[in-house]
Amino acid sequence: MLNVENKVVVITGASSGIGEATAKLLAQNGAKVVLGARRTHNLEKIVQEIHIAGGIAEFKAVDVTNRQDMKEFIDFAVSKFGRIDVIFNNAGVMPLSLINALKVEEWDNMINVNIHGVLNGIAAGLPIMEAQGSGQFINNASIAAHAVFPTCVVYCATKYAVWAISEGLRQESQNIRVTTISPGVVETELGSDITDDSGKGALKEFRKISLTADAIARAVLYAISQPDDVDINEVIVRPTASVF
Repeated sequence: MLNVENKVVVITGASSGIGEATAKLLAQNGAKVVLGARRTHNLEKIVQEIHIAGGIAEFKAVDVTNRQDMKEFIDFAVSKFGRIDVIFNNAGVMPLSLINALKVEEWDNMINVNIHGVLNGIAAGLPIMEAQGSGQFINNASIAAHAVFPTCVVYCATKYAVWAISEGLRQESQNIRVTTISPGVVETELGSDITDDSGKGALKEFRKISLTADAIARAVLYAISQPDDVDINEVIVRPTASVF
């Protein structure tokens, strides 16, 4: 039996891609999922699909860069189900560009979503989990947390930060599990906001060999499903043929 049934799992960036796939897979395995993102029309559709399949799901709009918004999202989950067992900090953006393109506003946005978004999720959920005496944070990093590539410099920096934050939280936590998921190249909407031609070309090259979002969802399920005294600290998932 998987250690997933009836767990309350909160997922950011759940309106498509990895977040959507994870929500559906966890619900299929008996978790109660709470979906958050800015595109509520997508969330509503996904939740309806989960309900039709016999799963339990709720949704709420959330901007992960806004600390109060994130707190209200987490509080919403608690109001619906009475507790939180897992927070999957999944929301992220990836507008790739060369440094000399000076896309400084895009840098700021990556820092806000990819780093502050994770920290805001931790800030909102950690007191609840500490009071419960249990819980799990799953933070979505990337293979970009382990290597640096041209056009990916700032993105890699944000993902290195996610790795460091996760590892630090793990060391400081006695009763809370912390997992970093580091996907290789995945075919999702991530990168659809690229405005730089070199960044577009790099992403096209990277995605010649890609995973599906379902592959990462299975990694999240694996991390959650372990016995409570087992903490899967990091899972790196790459396409078999990938060199990145």
